[in-house]
Parts: sequence; C-alpha cells; structure tokens
Amino acid sequence: MTVYTVTLLDVGEGIYADDAVIDTDSSNGRLADHDWSVSLNRMHGGLSDGIDLVQLNNGHLQLYVLPTRGMGVWKGKCGLLPLQWNSPVTTPVHPSFVDQSRRGGVGWLDGFNELICRCGLGWHGAPGTDTQYDEHGTVVCEQLLTLHGRIANIPAHRVSVEVDTDGLISIIGVVDETSVFGDRLRLTSVLSTQAGSSQFSIRDTVTNLGGTPAEVELLYHCNFGTPLLGEGASVHVAASRVTPRDSRASEGIDRWATFRGATPGFEEQVYFVSPLSDDSGRALVVLRNPDGHASLALRFDTSTLPCFTLWKNTQAVEDGYCCGLEPGSSLPNNRGFEREMGRVRTLQPGNSIEFSLQCEVAESQDQTQHFIDEVVQLQKNFDCHTEMMPVADLSPT
Repeated sequence: MTVYTVTLLDVGEGIYADDAVIDTDSSNGRLADHDWSVSLNRMHGGLSDGIDLVQLNNGHLQLYVLPTRGMGVWKGKCGLLPLQWNSPVTTPVHPSFVDQSRRGGVGWLDGFNELICRCGLGWHGAPGTDTQYDEHGTVVCEQLLTLHGRIANIPAHRVSVEVDTDGLISIIGVVDETSVFGDRLRLTSVLSTQAGSSQFSIRDTVTNLGGTPAEVELLYHCNFGTPLLGEGASVHVAASRVTPRDSRASEGIDRWATFRGATPGFEEQVYFVSPLSDDSGRALVVLRNPDGHASLALRFDTSTLPCFTLWKNTQAVEDGYCCGLEPGSSLPNNRGFEREMGRVRTLQPGNSIEFSLQCEVAESQDQTQHFIDEVVQLQKNFDCHTEMMPVADLSPT
C-alpha cells in the first residue's frame, strides 16, 4: 500500500508548512475520484491568535482539527448537516489565555467550544484535592486537580498527514503532557476518514515516557447542539445500568434519554451509563434528531473505555444549548474517588494504552433507524436497570 506523507509542523525539526494545502493535484492524483483536501492555517487576532487549524475535507465530510488545543476537533459538517454546538466561547481559544485554576479550578471552561475535546491525560473530571495514601494510611501526596485535566490546552509538537491508495486520509498529531517532578505522558493521535464517507475514527495511543509508573485517565467530551439536538431528540444506548450522578439528575431520571428544547436557567443533569458491547467489544451510542431524519452514532472500545456519561445541558441557546456524549476510561469524578473505586489505570514505564472512537453520521430516516435497530439488537438479551438515586460506587456525594 503506497502512503503519501506530508509533515505540517515539527517543532524539533523546525518545520512549519505555512498555508499548506494537500489535495489530489499535490498528491500526484491519489484519490482522484474525490474532491478532497487537507490544509493548515494559523488564526490571527483575539483569543484565537496563534491557533493552528487543520481543515480536512474528504469530499463529503469536513472537520476542523486544532493541533494547538491537544488535537481536539472544533467543528464539522457532513453534507449539509452541521456538526457543532454554539458555545458562549465562540472561537478557539489559545491555551495561553486559559487559566485552568480560575473560578475554583473550572477555568478550563474558558476555552471550551469543541465538537470533540479530550479530557485527561493524568486526570479528568471534577476539580478538587486528590489525596494519595500509602499502605499504612499515611498521606504521601496531595494535589489540587483542575477540571478535566491538561491535554486540551497543550499544543501538538508534531503534526503530519498521510494518504494511502485505498482512500484513507489521516491526520497524526503528537502531544506531550509532561512536567519536571511529574509524569511524562505522550498522546499520539490518529484521526482518519475514508474519502467520500460520512464517518471518521480517532485512535489515540498514550505512552508513559517516564521512569516510574503513571496514572492515566481519558474521556472524550463529544458535544452536539442543533440541528441534531432539539425538543424531542433522544439518545439510544444498550446498557446494563443507568444511574443519576446527583439529586438534580434524579429529578429527570424518568426521561433521561430524551431532550428538552432550549430552557433558560436549566441546571445540568448528568447520567452514568454502563454500556453493553457487541461481539467486537465495541459499544454504540446514537443521538437521534427530533424528527428522526438524521443522527450521529458513536462506537468505542469498551476494553479501554468502559464508562459512558451523558451530559444534558439544555439551557438557553445563548448560554450554550448542548448535550455531551462522553466515553471514558473512568467516570468524570475527582481522580481520588475514581482511584478508590478501582477505575484509574496505571501505566508502567515505557508501556502504552490505546483508545479508539468512531463517529458516523446518518443523513436519512432509514439510516437513523438502522442505527437504532442495532442498539435494540444489542439490548434484547439483557435487562437495563435504572437507578432512581445516586449510588455510592459511582457518585462521591
């Protein structure tokens, strides 16, 4: 298989391909049956000043990738269907303008507007103090953790594009989350899409570059607004258990899988879902739009992403009307609680762990129904238990 490779940026080699465009013409006719392209641009002005933006167009699906923000996906479009949400943070924010310790540790929200935003790598979830003890119960470390970790505010130091003769276009980014007297974790991200298709995949490898064991948590914060979200939209997932995070979520447990229209003053509701997987070890979550003529399906490997969180944030449009579909290696609680519950992974020196996520858009009622039928098929031999109140092994309060 022939692979065409272009380096867009490499800090170590001093490479920055200003205003680079890779397409059928520049790649010697590869994928000539599709009008595809990949381009690199740098944003200027305001809070976006210095943001590198990679625009990927496979001929049907467009994605905007942000190397400067941990290889997150800002927004996209499939055919005529927008893939995004209208955050009060209207444009990508350079990490230099995000003080994660602000507002009691939730300053991460000052830069939050992506379609897909990674949370991790050393931790994710609620802010607060993480206290670690030795086998004798003596405190060995206390660390103040900010909301959702560091990775979304660390720029990639190497980004390249690969195109093969089978029509696969990939953007590869390398991001290091490191510190002196701290962990050394490397994210190698590969976002791939087939030319002309309505789907893309993300394969992330996290490697411990340090000389001592390191804890790893990763969550994909996948966020959607209109037109996929709206009054009567619904989420479909085969699961063994659904649990409200807190008393606020308990108020809506009887309608946890359906969405309201924009509701000024709505207070978020969060649900923890234990997903079932198919024979290949993948879970399926479907977001169906209000009239059932479009949907989005997420598939993820439950061997490394065993948890799923649904975030319902159906407040006023001006305030960020949105829902979050969030596969994770653990739940978005403080790392100390997740460690106590046995959900935090530890990587030995030199070892790696791989996470995979696939996103596919359905642009018709028939395609949408096909996704939902697949969920029904996964669920048919299993009961799903719905908890009415938070449970101790999932919620610290």
